[in-house]
Amino acid sequence: MSAVPLRNNTAGLAEVRSITVLGATGSIGDSTMDLLRGAPERYRVEALTGNSNVQGLAKLAREFSPRFVAVADPAGLDELRDALAGTGIECGAGESAIIEAAARPADWVMAAVSGAAGLKPALAAVDRGATVALANKECLVCAGDFFMQRAAQAGACILPADSEHNALFQALSSGNREELVRVIITASGGPFRTWAAADIEQATLAQALKHPNWSMGQKITIDSASMMNKGLEVIEASYLFALSPDEIDVLVHPQSIVHGMVEFSDRSVVAQLGAPDMRIPIAHCLGWPERIKGPSDRLDLAKIGTLTFEAPDFERFPGLRLAYDSLRAGHGATTVFNAANEVAVAAFIAGQIRFGAIARLVEATLENWTRSGNLAPLTSADDAIAIDHDARKRAAGLLPQIAAKAS
Repeated sequence: MSAVPLRNNTAGLAEVRSITVLGATGSIGDSTMDLLRGAPERYRVEALTGNSNVQGLAKLAREFSPRFVAVADPAGLDELRDALAGTGIECGAGESAIIEAAARPADWVMAAVSGAAGLKPALAAVDRGATVALANKECLVCAGDFFMQRAAQAGACILPADSEHNALFQALSSGNREELVRVIITASGGPFRTWAAADIEQATLAQALKHPNWSMGQKITIDSASMMNKGLEVIEASYLFALSPDEIDVLVHPQSIVHGMVEFSDRSVVAQLGAPDMRIPIAHCLGWPERIKGPSDRLDLAKIGTLTFEAPDFERFPGLRLAYDSLRAGHGATTVFNAANEVAVAAFIAGQIRFGAIARLVEATLENWTRSGNLAPLTSADDAIAIDHDARKRAAGLLPQIAAKAS
């Protein structure tokens, strides 16, 4: 049985729902806290975590009075304790403290810790059967089969918090699995949608960070510019909804109003629409199986006027092709794809490689890893983390030659 409920049940919300937010100081966390701020009578915060923004985390803790707060950076523990002195809030630091926050008895957990570091905390919430709003793509990209199996075994409910996957989640309730033909994930196309390949190759960091529609963190914004992010979403959709690569299409939609569509056997296509505001899919997860009142603006299609769609260009944006390739290869290839991309993006931010070299480093790492014969199935979080670490080393080793070819 899938850990993703494809039809809403009829059970209402508990009188007060306890909430944990993993990654409370990031962009997804900020949207989640804004929604909680609007309904204090409905939600009680159990735990909050942040990466290194100690003062931002402490400010949220003073506002929401959680029982436990943890910062991922161990060096921030003393500062966090000082900032929360006299509040009675328990503090922790490091990976074990983030995992402890996820394991605490909250009804609903937002899993928004970025990167592979989010896998173990999300599993800690899954293993106790919690409802987990999943905003961390890497949990599924790095360990999709294993993660969803654990969720099903524990009776955990996985709610997709990404706008595209939440759109598919809502649209899928219009039919049964055997009636499904395909799902369509939309992509804005990012800031380089109309750029020539030669110009994309030379794009600067400042240009890559100018997303036309969404306000997001640095890493995900660069991934959107390269369309690596859409590749990660294809992989995520495959594991989340048990879909083959051939059942997932990508459609470029510059207005970011239609977030996902599902085609059924009778050729009906059901779409979910909404303004480009992450509070909308998060509100759906936060209220599920009911709907809550959200603060986003109403969708005014007459004002928008026109919605346009384009086929993705796999030549100018090879990251999307590589995502499909790694998904078809299986056996940890998607973990390698993600790890190599993280190394490549970090190198681009540091000025070590050109923007166009991001995809080349990912492709070279995948080829190197495949030639080594490391094609064993993943059976644990440690397996996924080991492959992740190995792929990062390979990508770092290949970085100088990729940088040299582009110079």
